[in-house]
Amino acid sequence: MLSPYPTLGERIRVGLLWTWCVLVLIFLVVPIFVPVPLSFNSGSFFTFPLQGVSTRWYEVVLGTPRWLAAIGNSLLIGIGATILATVLGTLTAIGLSDPRFPARRLIVPLLISPLIVPVVVTAVGTYLFYARMGLANSYVGIILAHTVLASPFVVVTVGASLSGFDRNLMRATAILGARPLTGFFRVMLPLILPGVLSGAAFAFVTSFDEVVVVQFLASASQRTLPLEMFTGLREQLSPAITAAATLMMGLSIILLVVANLLARRSRRMGEAVAP
Repeated sequence: MLSPYPTLGERIRVGLLWTWCVLVLIFLVVPIFVPVPLSFNSGSFFTFPLQGVSTRWYEVVLGTPRWLAAIGNSLLIGIGATILATVLGTLTAIGLSDPRFPARRLIVPLLISPLIVPVVVTAVGTYLFYARMGLANSYVGIILAHTVLASPFVVVTVGASLSGFDRNLMRATAILGARPLTGFFRVMLPLILPGVLSGAAFAFVTSFDEVVVVQFLASASQRTLPLEMFTGLREQLSPAITAAATLMMGLSIILLVVANLLARRSRRMGEAVAP
């Protein structure tokens, strides 16, 4: 940060720092957006410069039964995992927010362990466990596995919203004769709703983009969009993959922006409610 009266050396140092940050940002972001122009290529190969501009590959993705089935599977699994993860993660965060919760310091690391353990380890363990239970090659198994991966995001975001929640409000509802469930829906949920929705957005993105667990658990009829893209890279290289990647990236960016806005609103509401 510059002083009120910066010297020439300070200005140069800050300018170099900004230049370095911009270069690092470009280095990280450019590879992500490379598929976007390629998805509008009218040719059948991944070439620069583009042979022409066309939306033919988007028509392939949105008009081919194979791709439509993959999109449908991704939405079905993503919505199912999001609902379960949001409900379970919210209830867990509410319980852990109570300082009197037993073994709190032991349970929290276990809950966020899916964020730390390599996904391939989780996938192998999930497959071996679900195969014995008959849940492999089923939508239920994939949804449950994605729920495990997505729940930590809900716990963290809802827990952050609850950090500014005054539990005296729930005591006030009990004094006024309201049942705990009524107090939750009338008082607590409206105040932490931005955090809940933010966690749900992160949960959906996590499930929608996941491919490793699906490779172990999904059958041929249960391929999701990321798995279909991965299979296409191995078997039939087509620019349709870039169109699918662009659609996924656009959806993820929109959901993450919404989650960020909801998180900011949750923090503002928490500051307004806090004494």
